Amino acid sequence: MPLDAREFALKAAGLLQDKKAQAISLLEIGKLSLIADYFLICSGSNKIQTRSICDHLRESLPDDQYPLLRVEGYEVADWILLDFGALIVHIFQPETRSFYNLERLWGNAGGVDQACLTTLNWS
Repeated sequence: MPLDAREFALKAAGLLQDKKAQAISLLEIGKLSLIADYFLICSGSNKIQTRSICDHLRESLPDDQYPLLRVEGYEVADWILLDFGALIVHIFQPETRSFYNLERLWGNAGGVDQACLTTLNWS
């Protein structure tokens, strides 16, 4: 059964939890921009973890409905961006995330209820 954009974003958030991503935030930006429906933002503690989170998403997310269109920043790994069309995933190291502060920049976007993110159980 195909996933809608929200379900796909929540599935990706669950995969971030698998790799112990920190400070996971899901913003619904579709009403503010044509860029995507959702931004999924998280932090990894170092370059190894940010790459590991990225690799896990690339290996685990189904690509039939939301194919991975582009990956940016993998080599440097301070800010890795994965573009799935309806969902853009931002994987930061803490200092870079603090500097760019996407949550503030997209402050008018509605955040998805944190209870949804903390009670995920995707098998």
